[in-house]
Amino acid sequence: EAEWEYACRAASTTSYCFGNSAESHGEYDWFGTDLKAKPHPVGLKKPNRWGLYDMHGNVCEWCQDWFASYPSSAATDPQGPIQGSNRVYRGGCFGLVADRRRSASRFSCPPSTKENFLGFRVAMSLPVKKPDASSSK
Repeated sequence: EAEWEYACRAASTTSYCFGNSAESHGEYDWFGTDLKAKPHPVGLKKPNRWGLYDMHGNVCEWCQDWFASYPSSAATDPQGPIQGSNRVYRGGCFGLVADRRRSASRFSCPPSTKENFLGFRVAMSLPVKKPDASSSK
């Protein structure tokens, strides 16, 4: 879940990856009355500064973490509990108002839930390349 928010924010500190105003949403995500209440193909709107599309709308995305309340103190890369009844999903979807599509918005439901507003993003860590010793001067 923390990794999802990090990717959504793309180094921003604002409510959305593109600023604090919801006025630019139409350029970045699918929502509200500009569609017929269904998911759309990815990549038709602007990406965030890291090249990720539809982070604030289109479909909500399942996260690996089980849902729990956040700790009251500041945390870096917090992990969810090791078990639970609801999984976290993030990102907002085409049917949610702008405030519910913020970078920090979070939701949960049982992992057996199947809805047209829920999806997932395939992601992986890239291996770190070690510098080639023969190319150093």
